[in-house]
Amino acid sequence: MVSEKKGMKLENTVSLFISRSAHRSSEMNKTGSWRFSLPVYKDKTAPCSAACPTGTEIPRVEMHMSRGEVRKAWEKIIWENPFPAVCGRVCFHECEGACNRKNLDSAVGINSLEKFIGDIALSESYTFDEVEGTTNKRVAIIGAGPSGLSAAYFLSKLGFLCEVFEKESEAGGVMRWGIPSYRLPKNILLDEIKRIEELGIKIHCNRELSIDEFNNIKNEFDAVYLGCGLGASISPGFEGESLLEEGSIFLKRVESEKMSLDGQDIAVIGGGNTAIDVARSLIRTGAKATILYRRRKEDMPAFIHEISAAEDEGVKIVELVSPTCVKHKGEMLEIDLQEMTTGDIDSHGRMSVRPLGGKRSLIYNKIISGIGNQIKDTWHSPDQNNSKMELKNSIIDITGDTPLVYGGDLTNKNQSVSDAIASGKEIAIVLDLHFKGDSDIIDSLEKCRVGVNAISFEIYRGGRKQYKEFVEFKNVNIDYFDKEDRNELPQISKEESINSFNEVEKNYTFQMAANEALRCFNCGVCNDCDNCRVFCPDASIIIEDGKRVIKTDFCKGCGVCVTECPRSAMGMEEEKV
Repeated sequence: MVSEKKGMKLENTVSLFISRSAHRSSEMNKTGSWRFSLPVYKDKTAPCSAACPTGTEIPRVEMHMSRGEVRKAWEKIIWENPFPAVCGRVCFHECEGACNRKNLDSAVGINSLEKFIGDIALSESYTFDEVEGTTNKRVAIIGAGPSGLSAAYFLSKLGFLCEVFEKESEAGGVMRWGIPSYRLPKNILLDEIKRIEELGIKIHCNRELSIDEFNNIKNEFDAVYLGCGLGASISPGFEGESLLEEGSIFLKRVESEKMSLDGQDIAVIGGGNTAIDVARSLIRTGAKATILYRRRKEDMPAFIHEISAAEDEGVKIVELVSPTCVKHKGEMLEIDLQEMTTGDIDSHGRMSVRPLGGKRSLIYNKIISGIGNQIKDTWHSPDQNNSKMELKNSIIDITGDTPLVYGGDLTNKNQSVSDAIASGKEIAIVLDLHFKGDSDIIDSLEKCRVGVNAISFEIYRGGRKQYKEFVEFKNVNIDYFDKEDRNELPQISKEESINSFNEVEKNYTFQMAANEALRCFNCGVCNDCDNCRVFCPDASIIIEDGKRVIKTDFCKGCGVCVTECPRSAMGMEEEKV
């Protein structure tokens, strides 16, 4: 955990004095009459925010953090995401892939900053604001994973009364049972769940529902949300698959019991994050871990840095092999492998593979399947009728007496914690619109859209406006930014890492976090740099009530202020007659 340093301020203390003649004022010369276009302060959407599944206004988060305003940074995040400390550890951080800064040197450490801010909030016991008012509408939520808990959070903020039904002994879903502690310490997760519960949300654990119980709940509540995730493993589809252990079950065992597999040679089938998590967990139990993958290593869908970390810890990756059969070999297991070779690029943009002809067999103490999960029961997914409304991150069926909404991994193309949070938020807004009698839910959602897929709760609640314009790298005035190395998170030693489930990545110091936040361009957001006032040749920009105001009597529309804005937070508009 980290703590905020009290009294530390990171701000420009140099006063700005714009001189004027002592003998004659230019104010008599109202050059505004020359103007045919007018500069305006115009917030825009940064590419990081557009790429973020939750639609967080990242530039403003980093602006607050660069000033040491951790509480304000956290408050900005939780408009869109109630799990900053969790997501700062497990998010795919698509935001960094879209970051404009990467075109200058390297992307801002957005994910690491979110982790730092989230941990500060926990160590300083930040709490959510109390819910104001209630709709008296009751919503049942099936599944206490990231989607279900997020839906409960946002619904509670909208005044709904929520009860969550969870089949496991503890809430958290994949965050609790599917992500190893070396990536996500469980005390961090439980603390963020507790903060959600304090909003008055009831979570009923050890409540796996049958179809009959589900039907009863539909009669007791005003709406039901199904976010129960993918509870069954995908069948590998070859002879002897029953001899395999499921990856999700193995990860759950690792989290719930002390396990020692010293010296055992164990194979993991798959190339996604589940396979990597299983393999790295095996190393920590003393086993030798080998991943068997049917494509090339560069085609693995797992995080690149996770693959690299796995290999560094001793995980062996065997590429271009496809299992065809598993059978007993004494007390061991023998797996037959079809050798594969590459073909053309497939419809998903990955290199296709085909059988090469050669075959080989390998022997292991145990073989674990890590190829993914699927829906467990048919009633977990919506009926195939034409009346359901398919949205970006959810599906809603309002044909019956009780609205049914489906989300999370049940509906999302991208199965990640951040996408599940986005799904829960969309569902909360959809139900609020439905019970308010909105006649065009899709259009109302579009008014809250950030980028292509994300929905902003802050925009929905009127906390910020929807920005139609996007800031590209070419819009940033890079003359004001020097190249600067990214601040990487320190890590524990390799020896400690492979011999324990301690969190691998440590945290920023306060100064490191502030320095990293200062690397952010703050695309499309005014951060009070004052370039506009400094460079205005007519001194027509003044500050009134803490805000910059353009004196239209004197601004002749030259556009110097817009050109010199480092972060494209201004624009020119045609003068309205």
